[in-house]
Amino acid sequence: MVNTSVTLCGIRLDNPIIPASGTFGFGYEFAELYDINLLGSLSIKGTTKEPRFGNPTPRIAECPSGMINSVGLQNPGAEAVLKEELPRLKRCFSKPIMANVSGFSTEEYVTTVERLDTEAQIGWFEINISCPNVHGGGMSFGTSSSAASSVVSAVRRATAKPLIIKLSPNVTDITEIAKACEAAGADGISLINTLLGMRIDLRRKKPVVANRMGGLSGPAVFPVALRMVWQVYEAVRLPIVGMGGVCSAEDVIEMMLAGATAVEVGAANLVDPFACRDIVRKLPEVMAQYGIQNLSDITGGAH
Repeated sequence: MVNTSVTLCGIRLDNPIIPASGTFGFGYEFAELYDINLLGSLSIKGTTKEPRFGNPTPRIAECPSGMINSVGLQNPGAEAVLKEELPRLKRCFSKPIMANVSGFSTEEYVTTVERLDTEAQIGWFEINISCPNVHGGGMSFGTSSSAASSVVSAVRRATAKPLIIKLSPNVTDITEIAKACEAAGADGISLINTLLGMRIDLRRKKPVVANRMGGLSGPAVFPVALRMVWQVYEAVRLPIVGMGGVCSAEDVIEMMLAGATAVEVGAANLVDPFACRDIVRKLPEVMAQYGIQNLSDITGGAH
């Protein structure tokens, strides 16, 4: 019998599969389709201090082997998440969850984390300094080592829970950002967020999404994500949550061999709501196929 369990920042997961923030709502929506307790954990929809309507529509553009989104962090705000969304999730999910937090200033990140820190079910904070489709926040922190360091340092003082910093691939050298986060007190790194892309409507001769550009996700970005996980694994001594185009149990194994301790599944959930369930079920079979007894043993195994 193979062992799929892993440990992320001191917290044990039954398996490394985590639905990525923004692709799984607040989790309880998927509980109507299957028992989501079979997941390792889940990263809830990105939360900001105040409610956000998000970007104007249209927000989605299809691509071969992927999609572009420009949702713009639509969410009900920290207070509603605490009082409405998380109690609903707790009724159908019994494991620690990952709270994904975004902000437009260091103070906003800190305030939101301090408010959510009171929720016992939150095991980790995933600090999103990498959203490519909002103006004046998100990625503006994740493309500068000094800005990233400033956010991490401030949020580090606001909570004792593990901080996993979500990085942008839209940088010259992702290892420099990762090193800055490590030095500032991060407990882990998650990567990659989406790549900046766009599509143009030939009939209208205008960009498809109202925001002109958005985040490219899906199978097309997997090789880029894998390369960056590999690089960051060699640059820092922190656990990594790998993501970007993961669609199968084989992709999970590949991500872990590159250096990931756990793996988030994003766009695949939007194509098939059973994607994470099916990957979890398939994982033992694929492990056996490749002679893997303990999944935690293979992290970084390709180096």
